[in-house]
Amino acid sequence: MFYPIQWLLSLIFVVQMYVAMVLLAIFWTPLAIIKRDYAFAAIHSYCRWVRFSARVIVGLRSEIRGEIPTDEVLIASKHQSFFDIIMIVSVVPRPKFIMKKQLIWAPIVGYYARRIGCVAVDRGKRSIAISKMVADVKSGAALPGQLIIFPQGTRVAAGAKKPYKVGVAVLYEQTGQACVPAATNVGVFWKRHGIYRGRGTAVVEFLPRIEQGLKIPEFMGRVEESIETASDKLMQEAGLSVPETISEAGK
Repeated sequence: MFYPIQWLLSLIFVVQMYVAMVLLAIFWTPLAIIKRDYAFAAIHSYCRWVRFSARVIVGLRSEIRGEIPTDEVLIASKHQSFFDIIMIVSVVPRPKFIMKKQLIWAPIVGYYARRIGCVAVDRGKRSIAISKMVADVKSGAALPGQLIIFPQGTRVAAGAKKPYKVGVAVLYEQTGQACVPAATNVGVFWKRHGIYRGRGTAVVEFLPRIEQGLKIPEFMGRVEESIETASDKLMQEAGLSVPETISEAGK
């Protein structure tokens, strides 16, 4: 159902979100140039502001569940919209991503992505990026932190199904790091596209970590089952019924 007032509030929220990004960048960038720790401080302050303003302006609360990973791990997360990134980054101490190469050239976002150690990849050339990341970790060149990867490779609408890609398993096997799966229901309230933001409680849940020792097929089965099962429960909790589940096969 469409609510004109909620749409207007959503528009106000989106506008102020980008204004806040510019203002915080003006404040933090000189410091971030001097020391990388300030880049993380800038990102944390922005993400926490977005969560706060979403609650105040559009009535979208956000909740983190589970044990927040603070050591060097892989975080394999369900990705439904920009808001799940915001929520994860707001709480993990040193986040970094494997991200689309095009974002490196985005104003503000691109600079901070480079500063915190994100790895930019071409779509369709993910294997090259994985090889580089593995090499960096093994050589000690990579910055320590929590590497966030989206196993499905892109944003997936709430209730939709899309296959998991093997890249996360290759990283898990070759870096020797544990993997923390993360589930979410944010797509129920904050869609992949568009301005409208719904009221409710968006949740990101960190699930029990998968320690080293599994072969790739076993790991893939476990990480997918863990994320999908937990995400389905969260989406049902948010009001998305099972019959609303759709397929994205072939998209």
